[in-house]
Amino acid sequence: MYTSLSSGIDPCACTTVKKVSRVLGRFYDSKISQAGINITQLAVLRVIERRSEEPLTRIAEELEMDRTSLYRAITPMIRDGWLTSHDGTHARFRTAQLTRKGRQILTDANKHWDRVQQNIIGCFGKKKYASLLSELTRLAECAVKLNKRPNELHKSGSNSNSLHLPTHN
Repeated sequence: MYTSLSSGIDPCACTTVKKVSRVLGRFYDSKISQAGINITQLAVLRVIERRSEEPLTRIAEELEMDRTSLYRAITPMIRDGWLTSHDGTHARFRTAQLTRKGRQILTDANKHWDRVQQNIIGCFGKKKYASLLSELTRLAECAVKLNKRPNELHKSGSNSNSLHLPTHN
């Protein structure tokens, strides 16, 4: 990946992860677009399928999205008939469910995703991929931990007070 940093300067963790995310996103999008969906929409549909009838706030939490971004993401899916949405007793309890059309799109997209995922893991290496996921989770845990304790100095290799973030699709 291109960088204009001088040698000896550590790349920003956030910028690096976002750059990798954009590269992977373009790759996955190019392969699953045949199903009429992009990788973000696929992730949202998968979580809504698993958490049907649960408040969208929980969907947003699992996806590490704010509610506004999630609502922006699901609006075209509701418009296109992939999802239905219902208001609960309070605005924070709005729910969404897959329609028959949404389930068909999800099924089709999952077939494409399975091939893409196996190709990426095959190219990268199964053990290295598992290690990468573990390290990315640990990196996220560090950010969460330091955000809760902004004055705490990070000690290299410290695993105390480890957080356990859920894995996401």
